[in-house]
Amino acid sequence: MKRILCAALCVLLMLPVLLCGCGKKTENTTTVRLNEVTHSVFYAPQYVAMELGFFAEEGLDIELVNGGGADKVMTAVVSGQSDIGLAGPEACIYIYNQGKEDYPRIFAQLTKRDGAFLIGRSDEVFAWDNLRGKTIIGGRKGGVPEMTLEYVMRKNGVEPHVDAVVDTSVQFNLMAGAFTGGQGDYVTLFEPAATEVILSGQGYLLCSIGEESGEIPYTAYFASQSYLAENSETIAAFCRALHRAMAWIGTHTDAEVAEAILPQFPDTDLQVLTEVTARHRSIDAWNSGLTMAPAALERLEEVMTQAGELTREQWVDFDALVDNSWAEATKN
Repeated sequence: MKRILCAALCVLLMLPVLLCGCGKKTENTTTVRLNEVTHSVFYAPQYVAMELGFFAEEGLDIELVNGGGADKVMTAVVSGQSDIGLAGPEACIYIYNQGKEDYPRIFAQLTKRDGAFLIGRSDEVFAWDNLRGKTIIGGRKGGVPEMTLEYVMRKNGVEPHVDAVVDTSVQFNLMAGAFTGGQGDYVTLFEPAATEVILSGQGYLLCSIGEESGEIPYTAYFASQSYLAENSETIAAFCRALHRAMAWIGTHTDAEVAEAILPQFPDTDLQVLTEVTARHRSIDAWNSGLTMAPAALERLEEVMTQAGELTREQWVDFDALVDNSWAEATKN
C-alpha cells in the first residue's frame, strides 16, 4: 500500500510539469496584444501563423481582438490597450499629422490590394455607369475602404457624392446587415461576409475593388515607437512568423489554406473558405513580402488627397512613418 501511495504521490507531484509541457506556452513566451481592423480571410497569413504554431514557435502568444474599424484599432494602440495594430496605413498618417510625439510607425505590410468586393441586388451586367443615381454603402469616411472605392469610381468616370451617393454612415462591421436589411443599392464587403450575403441570395458579386484600384498598401502592422524600441526582438519574431506563413500559403492549395484557418471561422463552411481563399489569391491580395515601398505609400496618399482627407502639405515622409528593418531581416 505504501508503494502505491508513493507512486500516486509522485504522479501528482509530476502532473503540473506534465501539463505545462502539453501547452504551447513556455516560461519564455511573450504575450502580444494584437488588434485587427476586422476578422477576414483577407488576413489569411496571420491566421495561418496562429493556427500552424508559427507564432508559438517564435515564443509569441497572440491575444487577438477585433477592433471593428481602423480608428478604433489606432485608439487602442495609442492608449496602450493593444501592442500591435493591423489596419489601413491611413490611420498612422492621421496620427502623425496630429503631432503626437510617440506616433505609431509601420513595420510590416500584409496586403497590397483592396480586399473588398462590390455587391449588388441583381445579377446585372456590371458597368460603373450603373452606379449613377444609386447609393453605395462604402464604409467609414476617411477609411481606406471608403477612399479606395471613391478612387475607383473617379477612375471610371463616376464622381462620388455627385453622380452617386456614397453612404459613410454605417459602421464597418454592420455594412452587410445594413445591406441585407434593405439599405443602399450596392455595398462593398470583405470576406467571408461577401460570400455569405451571396449564398443567402441577398446579393450578387459584381467586381473586385482591388483589381480595379491596382496595388496599394491596404493593410499594415504598426506599433508605437516606444513599443518598437523596447520590444525589438518581439517584433522580429512576429515578422519571422508572418513571413513563414506567407511562404507556406505560396506552396499550398486553397483548400489546404482554408483547412488551416478554419478554426478562426468556425461558422463558415470549409468549401466557402476554400472559394474565398481562391478569390483573394486570384486578385493577388497578399503582399509578396513584408516590406512597404515608398511608391506604394505615395499612392495611398494620392488616394487620400483625392478623397479630400489629406492635402499635399500633409504628405508624410516615408522614413518617418515606415521602418522596414524587421521586414527586411526576414529575407536573410
